[in-house]
Amino acid sequence: LYGRPTGASWGVIFPWAGEEPRHPSQLYEAFLEGAVLFFILLFLYKKMNMRYHPGVVTGSFLAGYAGFRMIVEFFREPDAHLGFIIAEISMGQILSLPMMLLGFGVMVYALRQKIFNTK
Repeated sequence: LYGRPTGASWGVIFPWAGEEPRHPSQLYEAFLEGAVLFFILLFLYKKMNMRYHPGVVTGSFLAGYAGFRMIVEFFREPDAHLGFIIAEISMGQILSLPMMLLGFGVMVYALRQKIFNTK
């Protein structure tokens, strides 16, 4: 899926997507869901010692991936056969919401559990 048309200087003209520049949503997605999410999870694991709370990093991944996916969807052209579902909300955003809620639920559950003892 191509990004939505943009007037930004970093817009990309994709082959077979018309002559107007579009958001490079694939790069946004790689940056947010790849690099940023990786460093957030690494920080939680190493610096916040969440490795002693099994499930927190997993829940953070689910919630973080879904949240970043919802953000990127604002810059992405919706599926041609679906379009926007509600106002400017795409199917990708709707499907990401349960994943985000599940991630938060896993984190809350994990934080309420007894701390894992490594001794």
